[in-house]
Amino acid sequence: MKKGLIILGVVAVIVIGLYSWASGIYNTAVTLDQDVKESWGNVNTAYQRRNDLIPNLVNTVKGYAAHEKSTLTAVIEARAKATGITIDPSNVTPEQLAAFNSAQSGVSSSLSKLLVSVEQYPNLKADASFMKLQDELASTENQILTARTRFNEAVKPYNNNINTFPRNILAGMYGLKEKPYFEASTGADKPVEVKF
Repeated sequence: MKKGLIILGVVAVIVIGLYSWASGIYNTAVTLDQDVKESWGNVNTAYQRRNDLIPNLVNTVKGYAAHEKSTLTAVIEARAKATGITIDPSNVTPEQLAAFNSAQSGVSSSLSKLLVSVEQYPNLKADASFMKLQDELASTENQILTARTRFNEAVKPYNNNINTFPRNILAGMYGLKEKPYFEASTGADKPVEVKF
């Protein structure tokens, strides 16, 4: 009888130990996944700030540059396309992230063209509201860069957690999948050509 209790006690300790180990792996993955979701929310907040500033910038430029309609239209269309893409951070795929990144790159490109065309309007360049908007956009672009960097920093420990042995076995059983990183936009390795 004593021998049976000892074996039962050893089995119980092993079962409790395995349960604690497996639940610890899962709970760590859930915590890291929440960090990724929070970081993704910060990325969206930074992009939303830029999208909120664009109508003000466009309206300010419209007052000075009525004949730059095609450039203004491109900015408005790029913004509309960018705000039309939504991603669930818990199920984000590399393809979804690439589409999101492409749409946001379209906004950046359109804004660059708009700001270059503004050089033709000395009164606009001196306008205080335009200068403030331009500063806000520059600040927002820095916030976007920071938010994207922090997103990648949150994805790394999550991916490391679910891809290392033996956690990868349990991660597969739990249905946890690797999350993609933000990558540079196509052509970002080439210098930007600015024409006046």
